[in-house]
Amino acid sequence: MATLGDIGVSAAINILSAFIFLLAFAILRLQPINDRVYFPKWYFKGLRNSPTQSGGFLKKVVNLDWRAYIRFLNWVPDALTMPELELIDHAGLDSTVYLRIYLLGLKIFVPITLLAFTVLVPVNWTNRTLMKSGFTYSDIDKLSISNVPLGSQRFWTHIIMAYASTVWTCFVLQKEYEKVAAMRLQFLASEKRRPDQFTVLVRNVPPDTDESVSECVEHFFLVNHTDHYLTHQVVYNANKLAKLVKEKKSKQNWLDYYHLKYSRNQSKRPMMKTRFHGLCGNKVDAINYQTTEVERLSKEIDEERERVKNDPKSIMPAAFVSFKTRWGAAVCAQTQQSRNPTLWLTEWAPEPRDVYWKNLAIPYVYLTIRRLIIGVAFFFLTFFFMIPITFVQSLASIEGIMKIAPFLKVIIDIPFIKSFIQGFLPGIALKIFLIFLPTILMLMSKFEGWESISALERRSASKYYIFNFVNVFLGSIIAGAAFDQLNTFLHQSTNEIPKTIGVAIPMKATFFITYIMVDGWAGIAGEILRLKPLIIFHLKNFFLVKTERDREKAMDPGSLDFNTGEPQIQLYFLLGLVYAVVTPFLLPFILVFFALAYIVFRHQIINVYHQKYESGAAFWPDVHGRIIFALIFSQLSLLGLLSTKRAAQSAPFLIALPVLTISFHFFCKGRYQPAFTKYPLQEARRKDTLEHAKEPNLNLKDYLQNAYLHPVFKGDDDHEYEEFNDRLESNGTVLVPTKRQSRGNTPAPTRKSANSSTSLPDAIDHTY
Repeated sequence: MATLGDIGVSAAINILSAFIFLLAFAILRLQPINDRVYFPKWYFKGLRNSPTQSGGFLKKVVNLDWRAYIRFLNWVPDALTMPELELIDHAGLDSTVYLRIYLLGLKIFVPITLLAFTVLVPVNWTNRTLMKSGFTYSDIDKLSISNVPLGSQRFWTHIIMAYASTVWTCFVLQKEYEKVAAMRLQFLASEKRRPDQFTVLVRNVPPDTDESVSECVEHFFLVNHTDHYLTHQVVYNANKLAKLVKEKKSKQNWLDYYHLKYSRNQSKRPMMKTRFHGLCGNKVDAINYQTTEVERLSKEIDEERERVKNDPKSIMPAAFVSFKTRWGAAVCAQTQQSRNPTLWLTEWAPEPRDVYWKNLAIPYVYLTIRRLIIGVAFFFLTFFFMIPITFVQSLASIEGIMKIAPFLKVIIDIPFIKSFIQGFLPGIALKIFLIFLPTILMLMSKFEGWESISALERRSASKYYIFNFVNVFLGSIIAGAAFDQLNTFLHQSTNEIPKTIGVAIPMKATFFITYIMVDGWAGIAGEILRLKPLIIFHLKNFFLVKTERDREKAMDPGSLDFNTGEPQIQLYFLLGLVYAVVTPFLLPFILVFFALAYIVFRHQIINVYHQKYESGAAFWPDVHGRIIFALIFSQLSLLGLLSTKRAAQSAPFLIALPVLTISFHFFCKGRYQPAFTKYPLQEARRKDTLEHAKEPNLNLKDYLQNAYLHPVFKGDDDHEYEEFNDRLESNGTVLVPTKRQSRGNTPAPTRKSANSSTSLPDAIDHTY
């Protein structure tokens, strides 16, 4: 069990690691050769010029201005001085609200920490319970609730603290929910025109033997949204075509690389092997081989494109339907379209950057089955993963190492080595063991069939949070109770086991302190260094870059990975709320994490990250809900712990807390969540009116026509796709295109509805 000295050694190691990372970053960011690694966002915005374009060779590589090194820490105030409104305009609402999660942690835990150290720590410390118990304990445990004697009246202090922390947390959460909801509505009201403001995604279009999907969609919306329907784009199953395009780009990159290599040394043609990424197979001329491959793929792409255009089976029963006004889109997205609630399902379309095109090719009827399969698979992954995690945790201890390598006893007995193993190794072992988990969870979410990148990340984040709760939190506590107190379990009566568990759970705080320092201190400092993107950029710059455009493509700004970042933050909320009353000594370590992470990620958002999409902070209800869950779990765990402390008089007063917290959650859900799931018609009408007054001659159809065309039909050579795009448009017709015998519900066309839809080539020449 880690002692206060072990925690000190771990803190020293992690503080030193964080300092080295931050110092290396502060120096590397000043070098001209690294400018595109540490400031890529400004290059994408066209607001920064490369310092390597002028001056001598040495000046292009190294910053020779000694005054810059004196001000090497100026990145900290620079990261904090940008106002929030300017940050929203610069980086988007998603990034800005994501930063508020760290501020929320500081708002919640700074007052709780002060109150806990003022009230609870003296109450816990001034007892001698652990000294008389015979349990394994450390000085840190003497600061916890475990040191309070059974049946003590001092437990009233912990109950009052639980009420105070709950009331404060709920107050801060309510204010933050209100603020973020207002920010979202203001952002949507002031945001520039985007295609998703006018577009809905329609799923489960019913089959019709007389009409194609495109004709069916056009007919339905001209009938039921006569005054507002503008155009639509059917969804194509172009997954194979996208795969071929991706493969061609890869081959083209290799071809460019070999051309560049040959241009530097024309005395020798570059050679390569043809199989398994060039590791085996016949040795051939690399340029000729890659040229042949690119030509082969170009031919296959043309053939596959023709197949997609002409094969009705490539058209999915789904479409992106655009309207003349935001008001019309809001009405359609938020209402039921058919008497059969399983047909003509509508929802707000993701913005074009946010669409995950591959999953739109999944038939809607398969989605439920896929999600059921993933639900079962995730259950087994979560609970069976606990076995190897527990095993690794047991090995990352002195007892575990001595068991498998007894010859290391001489080395382990050295005080520093012993402190390193107990205070640092368990946390780093757990972090390494979980390194591939986010990729697995994202693959699961993709298999479920979510149609947008933001939805994929939110679903993956939910799985990650559940996994962390079960394995990292509960698994570590259960393993700690079982391994640390094994000897006591074996030599006591059965009715004493609950008491042992009640004492062992708060004792596991020492492990979580080491984990916070490894992941939340050194890990966050390592994030700002960007060592991996730095190495990859310079490798690409040396081997692949020929022009400034190539150099821009070599930049990897990255983005806020919500699917991994937010669940990790939520683990700290969980730890803070659970241990605030049980072991307050953990709270300062969490405060350091929230403060350091806020500074680091604010800098990254301003200078580095280039977001893949903008959802308008649609993730905030998930953030709020998980903190509420952590709060309720902390209340129930404290109630269970007090029940083992013979606090029969005081413990029942905790029963009201979960009830009140759940009621608070439903209040916030009813009051603020609609701002994240619905778009007020009043706001939509107001923005439409303002836009029409400012731009009365706006041709919205041209703006929306190809906004939701599959990316494989767009490219650098747009003229290659003009014929395909033209064939998707129907010519003017006398009536709404339909092959049904009855047209009783079909309105006569107007100048607004003419040429409104995209349809298949076989419908172009059809007239009525």
